[in-house]
Amino acid sequence: MRLTLAKTCRMWRAARRRLSSAPSPCTYEGAPSQRTLLALKPDTVQRGLIGALLGRFEQRGFKVVALKMLQPSRELAESHYEEHRGKAFYERACTFIASGPLVAAVLEGRGVIGATRAMIGGTEPLECAPGTIRFDFGAHWRRNLVHGSDSETAAAREIPLWFRPEELCQWEHCASSWVYELPTARTRFDE
Repeated sequence: MRLTLAKTCRMWRAARRRLSSAPSPCTYEGAPSQRTLLALKPDTVQRGLIGALLGRFEQRGFKVVALKMLQPSRELAESHYEEHRGKAFYERACTFIASGPLVAAVLEGRGVIGATRAMIGGTEPLECAPGTIRFDFGAHWRRNLVHGSDSETAAAREIPLWFRPEELCQWEHCASSWVYELPTARTRFDE
């Protein structure tokens, strides 16, 4: 039987209807999925790296549930960095993130917060591990390309700053059973 993408998506939707108690496609063994804010900063946009960087997260299996390009206001920048008010870098960080258009996204998936932070790498590109975004594309710690929420608390605070609730899309990724061990997967390994 030859499966097309459309047929796979139809099969997934039908299976979800039959298994109303099945976990969300972005859960694993009953653990709830996480969401994180990802901001591709003005240096990413100006360097034409939006697709290259966002693609890494999609290839990892994370689902994009919100995405937009915007020019952040100074007020939004200050709200975003509120927890750093009074620190030496606060003014510079606010000025930089509001200096040009950026792409904001909400990603969803198993362990998405820790995984995105690991994929991004540390603040100083010269000290990052090879393969991280900041090592591969960064040259200076003040032009560090991307922001990712550092905890569930931070994500819960940051996401509403950048997105209204109606901007978060609830959808089923038809490839989820190839990313996660789901009850609807054609191949499972029962223990």
